[in-house]
Amino acid sequence: MMRARRLARHVLPPALVVAILIGGWETWVRLADVDPAVLAPPSRVATALFETRGVLLGHTATTLAETAIGLAVGAAVGVLIALLIASVPMARRAVEPLLVVLQTIPPIVLAPILVLSLGFGWAPRIVVVVLTVFFPVAVAATGALLGADRDRIDLVRSFGGTRFDVLRHITFPGALPAIFDGLRVSAAYAVAAAAIAEQIGGARSGLGLYIARSQRSFRADQVLAGVVVIAALSLLVYGLVSVCANHATPWHTRPAKDIA
Repeated sequence: MMRARRLARHVLPPALVVAILIGGWETWVRLADVDPAVLAPPSRVATALFETRGVLLGHTATTLAETAIGLAVGAAVGVLIALLIASVPMARRAVEPLLVVLQTIPPIVLAPILVLSLGFGWAPRIVVVVLTVFFPVAVAATGALLGADRDRIDLVRSFGGTRFDVLRHITFPGALPAIFDGLRVSAAYAVAAAAIAEQIGGARSGLGLYIARSQRSFRADQVLAGVVVIAALSLLVYGLVSVCANHATPWHTRPAKDIA
């Protein structure tokens, strides 16, 4: 019962706000007699979702696959770079400034260059997702690894622990919460990055292609239907990352009294 009340306390307020916004949107579009080709009401978006559900399912599978591969590769590369920076002082001086500069460049801007260099296919779209994921994870992991508890590190070394023992028992477990925080941040953008890259990278399938085709056909309802699916997938990926974080770092989970 307490868990149900806690869930209701967290879910009901945003759900109520969303319901009010959708109701206001529907009312305004119909009262103002807005052209559906310009802005479709939520009812027509829901109809488009239902009528094109088969087509949307195929496009969704492609975008979700690109996102999953990009998340996995981007997280792995980000952690490896962070370990290199934290372990080798020379690498920190050489790579960290470059990392900061590259972080200021939106990965999607590089999509046309990636298409020219990698061709039309999955590769440039996955690279865009990898870059979207890589920087938040690398920055978060680097800060956590460099900020490890020195007393615990000295304790392990006093018992004859090697550098690998310190990494295994102290620095890496301590950095896991920050790594998952970086993954949460990037997961919120990874699906959208994949969809935008599909529009630039000549994809044959994907939500980005579905939206681009709908836009050229002046189907605002289908465009918004694609946006709704992207938002839902972003929430799904974010939720999966959060579940993985809770299982991988149970010591970092907040007590129930703090959540309430």
